[in-house]
Amino acid sequence: MSATATRLRRVAAVASAAAAVTACGGAIIFPPSVSSNDRGPGSVVESMRRAISDPSAIVPSRNVQESTLIGSSSVNPLDVLVVGGGATGCGVALDAATRGLRVGLVEREDFSSGTSSRSTKLIHGGVRYLEKAVFNLDYGQLKLVFHALEERKQVIENAPHLCHALPCMTPCFNWFEVVYYWMGLKMYDLVAGRHLLHLSRYYSAQESTELFPTLARKGKDKSLRGTVVYYDGQMNDSRLNVGLACSAALAGAAVLNHAEVVSFLKDEGTKRIIGAKIRDNLTGQEFETYAKVVVNAAGPFCDSIRKMANKDAHPMICPSSGVHVVLPDYYSPEGMGLIVPKTKDGRVVFMLPWLGRTVAGTTDSNTPITPLPEPHEDEIQFILDAICDYLNVKVRRTDVLSAWSGIRPLAVDPNAKNTESVSRDHVVSEDYPGLVTITGGKWTTYRG
Repeated sequence: MSATATRLRRVAAVASAAAAVTACGGAIIFPPSVSSNDRGPGSVVESMRRAISDPSAIVPSRNVQESTLIGSSSVNPLDVLVVGGGATGCGVALDAATRGLRVGLVEREDFSSGTSSRSTKLIHGGVRYLEKAVFNLDYGQLKLVFHALEERKQVIENAPHLCHALPCMTPCFNWFEVVYYWMGLKMYDLVAGRHLLHLSRYYSAQESTELFPTLARKGKDKSLRGTVVYYDGQMNDSRLNVGLACSAALAGAAVLNHAEVVSFLKDEGTKRIIGAKIRDNLTGQEFETYAKVVVNAAGPFCDSIRKMANKDAHPMICPSSGVHVVLPDYYSPEGMGLIVPKTKDGRVVFMLPWLGRTVAGTTDSNTPITPLPEPHEDEIQFILDAICDYLNVKVRRTDVLSAWSGIRPLAVDPNAKNTESVSRDHVVSEDYPGLVTITGGKWTTYRG
């Protein structure tokens, strides 16, 4: 195996791991692949640990970061150039930098300006995925739930100042639903195992309305029989993303926002990608950055990056829209969320406390890929209609304080034999020499 091939596989592993090292709150969680010999008092890893955990440490200036990118050359390239400053891109940059690689990262807009700041703010294992795994006998879905529940606990422990456990209430309007959801959420607890946050439990209708005062006791020809409360995690997604970018910079990576890849640099003989031409969108200056491998982590825009390398590349992104609205705080009590498990079209709607307000929203509706997705009026009204049947307060359109839409980059593996199934996990592909694409997945599993 050539040295280049070995290096490529190493970086592909970094991409698929998607930031297996996270630095938050003054602590770094090291992956098993980091040798214990590299953790001694004089090791590179230990010096990075000290730099990241030092409260007086200063992130290098933009000029310094840009100079590092400009300073690379064909004879002295970076090891990895990451395109995309969302959760996955910043995670890959941090992972690679803490492994001793020379890393650069560029983001066209700002860190966490896209999908990674427009989530449901949940770190969750995926109750829906567990349901599909059981009824469809889908081992892939079950494996994803196991992984996500493990990562849920890890992310909360890594960043306790930005993440915490949140109880979520599932209303039941007949005794079959009580048994069904109780059994399903107990299975969710069982799958979590030692990564369990808190045990789920059943509450009577009276207890439920005491915990969630705006929950309706009676709906359309139905009466509340009780609720099942389980725990998932909640996070401040944009702050966590920016923390990853800053930690990567402190670990030695050159990270630059408002910097757009306009074309790729290719070796004239082998046609392998060896870097990229980048435009600083703040100054208009263009410069070249050389790298042994380019990691495409551009989220919904992965295909446009891939087409820069090969205009005939087959699309691998199946975009899914997540629309959320912000409502006044009285819609939900502090410290308790509400999950509407099934709406009229089968989607799940969340209603969660968030920074003194209430966030309500849903995911998984088809959408085109646009730079600035906006929620449509019918989507906002769908959310309001979905929650009104479960509340004893009038849900008014005028109560909507703000709304946002995010594009989730669900991915089809271009190398898979069956391309009809859409992955809920990360897909890593090298369909052009020198360009590794990582996309799909969700916030909870950004580390890999």
